[in-house]
Amino acid sequence: MLMQAKNSTAKQKERRTKSASFTETGRRAQIVAAAIDVIAEVGYHRASFAKIAEHAGLSSTGMISYHFDGRDDLMREVVTEVLRLGDGYLRPRIEAHTRYADRLRASIEGNLDLLAEYPNHLAAMVDILANLRGGDPGMVAFLEATEANLTVQVEQLRKAQRTGEFGDFDPWVMMRAIRAAIDDVVRRATHDPDLDVRAVGRELADLFDRATRKTP
Repeated sequence: MLMQAKNSTAKQKERRTKSASFTETGRRAQIVAAAIDVIAEVGYHRASFAKIAEHAGLSSTGMISYHFDGRDDLMREVVTEVLRLGDGYLRPRIEAHTRYADRLRASIEGNLDLLAEYPNHLAAMVDILANLRGGDPGMVAFLEATEANLTVQVEQLRKAQRTGEFGDFDPWVMMRAIRAAIDDVVRRATHDPDLDVRAVGRELADLFDRATRKTP
């Protein structure tokens, strides 16, 4: 499930970004958008600078190297952009409800509505996070932020249990199951363009509504 995260970068890069001209900012956004499309199409490992530059209509890969400090830096920006989009899309939907069951449904259906509208964004996000290797500080920070967000979501389930709205189950197991189910739909959608992800979202929301509901 998507969440809001703060990008962790070197001070030098922060200064460069803050002083970037409007044209440079637009070029960075163009490269990030191209990277999202290429990763979604060919996968994380095959998304070379050459393919990204070609998709973006750039004359050479040097333009990418000028704006980003290597592949990891670009991947961080891709994840940041997807998280920014997801947060702006999902937060109003979730916060429009007060009942925990309605908020959970809004979160599940919202994630898959987002997938229907921005299929490449979520496909790229899932593929990047599934292929993280090594100890790059920026990407490790994203994983840590993801786990921190999971903790917050688990606590929401516990609160719903304490109010009596949700039944007796392990909140950590339940939230892991919800997240895994959504991510699996994202992966499936990349191989099945005819999949009705909105309908799947409604079905998953119904499924987890029954799973979390307090029974007499």
